Amino acid sequence: MATGKLLRQLIKSGIEGNAEAFRVASEEVIKEERQKQHHLLANDLERLLYGRPREIGQSPGRSLEKAPVDRERNLALLDLREPVRRLEDAVLSDETRSAVDEVLQEHHHKERLASYGLRAADRLLFYGPPGCGKTLTAEVIASELGLPLAIVRVDAVVSSYLGETAANLRRVFDFAAANAAVVLFDEFDALAKERADEAEHGELRRVVNAVLQMMDAYIGRSVLIAATNHESILDLAVWRRFEEVLLFEPPNLDQLRRLLALKLRGVRREFEVEDAAVTTLFKNMTHADVERVLRRAIKDMVLLGKEFLALRHLETAARRERPRRLRKQGK
Repeated sequence: MATGKLLRQLIKSGIEGNAEAFRVASEEVIKEERQKQHHLLANDLERLLYGRPREIGQSPGRSLEKAPVDRERNLALLDLREPVRRLEDAVLSDETRSAVDEVLQEHHHKERLASYGLRAADRLLFYGPPGCGKTLTAEVIASELGLPLAIVRVDAVVSSYLGETAANLRRVFDFAAANAAVVLFDEFDALAKERADEAEHGELRRVVNAVLQMMDAYIGRSVLIAATNHESILDLAVWRRFEEVLLFEPPNLDQLRRLLALKLRGVRREFEVEDAAVTTLFKNMTHADVERVLRRAIKDMVLLGKEFLALRHLETAARRERPRRLRKQGK
């Protein structure tokens, strides 16, 4: 807990309406909690004070550099976002959740690790079917670490000009090294496809070589996350460049129930999420499929003037999702 002196300063500045004194005292409380290794409490206090937790050691007025651009087309190479969703918003397998927790703990205690010559894991690979939470988890990690999320725009990075794709990648890695952010390389297979593929031309092979070299040489302030739905076509040499490799799969029965409970929070309903008649409707669906069905069902409930979500609303929404799922399965 904060010292008596700090508490008196907080109350006094609050009563007097002295915003600057209140901010200074609040920052001292947050600093004190961090020194006690109470990082979750410190994050919550920063969120109340600033709107979101900041990186440890970051000053209130600090901001990211402007996103680098492709020089030929003047396109931004990164999409910068403020993360919103938190760890409690992600329903993950026990193994994946444990790996995420470990990464967060390493970054919360990176100074302690550094004293032993160790670095927190800052190169992660997420793989698995689309719609299973890879992008969400990248956002969650950014949010929990108090960092912005920078999503690499593959369409802007890949250029038809000889050598420009590798140059764009260098600009992205330079940005990652100079700024504190979570940098997400979505659709990573577009940049790191198997070099032995005879269908690929020399320029793309040079791009893969550039990615490998930059990953090897990377020492920076950002966490790099690569995500792919097509892990089988990644170059074999890419895998060992990552310190953590996380698999994302469709939810099992327990995860499905947790996901339904999470997404239906605050929605009055005529059923329980544990009901077999409910869970059967979502069999073999991804997280994204489930969320899409629930949104459609809730819309139907509202537009029909009903106050409670019923099983029939879910059934109707699930039927409308079927053509999309058949298409995804190639049927």
